[in-house]
Amino acid sequence: MLRIAIPNKGTLSAPAAQMLRDAGYRQRTDPKDLVCRDEANSVEFFYLRPRDIATYVGSGDLDLGITGRDLLVDSGVPAVEVLDLSFGGATFRWAAPAGTLTSADQIGGRRIATAYPGVVERYLEENELKADVVRLDGAVENAVRLGVADVIADVVETGTTLRQAGLVTIGEPILRSSAILIGRGPAPESGPAAQLIRRLQGVLVARSFVMLAYDVRADLLENATALTPGIESPTVSPLHREGWVAVQAMVRRNDVHRIMDELYELGARAILVTDISNCRL
Repeated sequence: MLRIAIPNKGTLSAPAAQMLRDAGYRQRTDPKDLVCRDEANSVEFFYLRPRDIATYVGSGDLDLGITGRDLLVDSGVPAVEVLDLSFGGATFRWAAPAGTLTSADQIGGRRIATAYPGVVERYLEENELKADVVRLDGAVENAVRLGVADVIADVVETGTTLRQAGLVTIGEPILRSSAILIGRGPAPESGPAAQLIRRLQGVLVARSFVMLAYDVRADLLENATALTPGIESPTVSPLHREGWVAVQAMVRRNDVHRIMDELYELGARAILVTDISNCRL
């Protein structure tokens, strides 16, 4: 039976569980449950602290896990990213008092406060920099004001909290994180793990695309399908109305309104959009 870890709490917990439900897997109904067995799919889910998931997967005690890229990097364990799940985005950046530093190259030799020492240490190693890393569990924005550090490395969203502490961001992001599926090695090509990955990929595609259907004159088909090429190619069927065809194609959700407008201007009619709940490509 495949053994998978997912977050028991935090911002990744509910989206991870919903994505697995959308992929056809049973999830716990009581938030106090720490284990859920899906006999139909031969999968056992373990609900763990987000920071512990990489450790369990890296040790080989669990086959796969859903966690944040930041937590995987911070753990330093021998686990790898298998699939980006496209939710739970976060950006890690350097920050220091305004006017003190102008680039990330200047952090060398400084004291850096962070709740993610593994992320910072990897950056320092990759960029051949040396600095003192001060590990804190939270509220790192106050570290400079309290004299514990010269620079901080933390998740930055709007920057409001940093400005309140008199800090500004420096240079490019240290890391762009999101929820990921992790394993001990590359994605398998068969078995329950490969099936789960295909299902999750199907959910990702379904969330990014919609099905667009429309009618168009046959002499305009080439121009119309140039707007809607589909994943491989559009489906084209003759209509009872002579000289007209019906077309179906998957298009990116973010582009659908622009494409509908352009199809209408071209002469297409009966333009309909349908959500996709899942797919296999």
